Amino acid sequence: MSLNKAMLIGNVGKDPEVRYLDGSNGQAKVATFTLATTERYRDRNGETRENTEWHNIVAWRSTADVVERFVRKGTQVYIEGRLRTRSWDDQTGNKRYTTEIIVDNLQLLGKKSDNPGGQQGGYPQQGQTYQQPGYAPAAQQPARPAVETPAAQQTSQPASTAQEERTQPSTPVQSERTQPEAP
Repeated sequence: MSLNKAMLIGNVGKDPEVRYLDGSNGQAKVATFTLATTERYRDRNGETRENTEWHNIVAWRSTADVVERFVRKGTQVYIEGRLRTRSWDDQTGNKRYTTEIIVDNLQLLGKKSDNPGGQQGGYPQQGQTYQQPGYAPAAQQPARPAVETPAAQQTSQPASTAQEERTQPSTPVQSERTQPEAP
């Protein structure tokens, strides 16, 4: 048994890039963007430090539609997905690698007024989750039927997370770690 899962809450670093790929099934839409996650902690001198990680995010098909309509630079999102590492040879013949997170779940966070992508109208309800078709988390039993949203996207949430979302704030809770002082 194996598990490949990533869960992130962060802010979009730049407007998403949306492309259409031709295939045997017609056109597939793919959206790519960067997501910044910031860890805050106190160093041994008691000063607050920040460490920001940048993640490459890839969303396909209907989730790419949601990204195209509502996600802009600065949008706060929750991403659930899986890691994928690709390699290629660059122009000089060197082997290059990149690690991406392929989106299985996307949830828009924050207030509508905070989201620059929400200015286009038709902004979904706060806490709305968008899933890739065919994605079914193992912990989700029994499976709930998909619900049609105003944006004509398929959604599904386990009952336990729906209850938790109503009781939790929409902004991430930042924990501050204190590191022990050296003896």
